Amino acid sequence: MSASYELKAAVPGTDVPGGGDGPSIRRMIVPVRSPGESAEALAVAAAACSSTVNGVLCLIHIRIYDPPMPRCPGRFYPETVAEARALLDDALLIVWGSGAQATTAVMDAPRREVAAAIVQQASAWRADVIVLTRRRRPAVSRMVLGSVADQVMRKTTCPVLTVNPKRK
Repeated sequence: MSASYELKAAVPGTDVPGGGDGPSIRRMIVPVRSPGESAEALAVAAAACSSTVNGVLCLIHIRIYDPPMPRCPGRFYPETVAEARALLDDALLIVWGSGAQATTAVMDAPRREVAAAIVQQASAWRADVIVLTRRRRPAVSRMVLGSVADQVMRKTTCPVLTVNPKRK
């Protein structure tokens, strides 16, 4: 079953959508791994958000951790909360530069549960669409290991817009 969604701007000064019969998209969630890696997704989401009335983005960063080891009872985080917030602050500046409204959230998740954390946050925030960057990987690697974007698409009930990064 596939649903057709179109981005519609609301009539200025109201919450009433403009022409068209599909649902309007106002709440977009953008997972940010790093501002540089997510730049294209941030730009697409910010442009879409600023073209709608009352559109808002939620930029999230998943702080991964490894499960506890038998002799080490605590979790190991490769980055601190301050580093995660600084990363989101950089992404927020990019979005604000495009004139879009945005909020941020940092979440913790086990390394293998990143997609589930993204889907959970999108559901809790009642996102209309998830916008994320699809990392370049060889097809065989993606088939064997999978990707976060593929897992998000399988687990979520809302539309997912994937943006391919530009070639360097």
